[in-house]
Amino acid sequence: MDFGLSDDQRDIQRTARELLASRAAPERVREHAEAARTDAALWRELSELGWPGIAVAEAHGGQGLGSVELAILCEELGRSLAPVPFLPSVLTATLIEHAGSPEQRERWLGGLASGELTGAVGDAGRDGSGWDAPLVAGGAGADVFVLVDDGAAACVLARDEAEVTDAASIDSTRPAAGVSGAGEPLGAGGELAAALDRALTAVAAELVGVCDRALEMTVAYVKERHQFGTPVGAYQAVSHRCAQMLLDTEGARVAVSFAAWAADAGAGGEGVLPEAAAMAKAAASDAGRDVTAAAIQLHGGIGFTWEADVHWFYKRAQLDAALLGGARTHRARLARIAAARATSAVPA
Repeated sequence: MDFGLSDDQRDIQRTARELLASRAAPERVREHAEAARTDAALWRELSELGWPGIAVAEAHGGQGLGSVELAILCEELGRSLAPVPFLPSVLTATLIEHAGSPEQRERWLGGLASGELTGAVGDAGRDGSGWDAPLVAGGAGADVFVLVDDGAAACVLARDEAEVTDAASIDSTRPAAGVSGAGEPLGAGGELAAALDRALTAVAAELVGVCDRALEMTVAYVKERHQFGTPVGAYQAVSHRCAQMLLDTEGARVAVSFAAWAADAGAGGEGVLPEAAAMAKAAASDAGRDVTAAAIQLHGGIGFTWEADVHWFYKRAQLDAALLGGARTHRARLARIAAARATSAVPA
């Protein structure tokens, strides 16, 4: 059995990498990040190509592909850190499509799939007055928000129905906002859980892209940087650290691939999707933080400077790692799944 990408999927990957290399070069990313604004021209181009709706059903205006194709694009956009609202918008569309009411799908999915509307997803708390999310990455210009409370409940909020305030974020490639409001309930029980698992897979895929590019930059740097006439990468401590970065990145990539397959496998994957998604998010969250931190350290003194591009990857990894629950949260979930399986296997 071939566990690699199909020819069509490889075409998507190659096209995305080539396009983003020319349209989201580091200097262009830095220009928009320092201005704390998204790249509207690039977003229009990606929307014309149908990227925002790649995993949205054709009935709702999307391309009708699956989580594997979505993960491919998320990884490539993570590699480039393109300052566009892609991940926040596709997470919003995923949650509304798989857990929303027919009315919510009708209202939002067409615009999200075409890129005419943008969305954002944030972790929130609830009290008697409604929902409150102090930091929603990508929320600064979003038209619709999905707020999630510890994976147990969620709501949909239109921008004109919410209180949106400016919020400072370490990742200015994705301008953030604070969002609060009454909200409209989104899904419940298993329906919401399955939608969140698909969303977790997309976030984890972007983290893989962040790790992959941070590793690539670091290996190139330690080959070029010489100390005492020897490339820094020749020193055992440095080469071992790079090897660990590769191990973490590839481990996360395998976990994401399994989760994306499970999301697309229908009845065959539904039973393993919760475990696969939790495993992917836990592995990718750990990898994102560890790999990007190692990248900064291995860049030496320059890695801590504003002029170095590697710090943008570290910042993106911090927010993605925490979004919809960090590694600790999902390892605890894996433990509960394993405990439930063991209990059910014990004869009565």
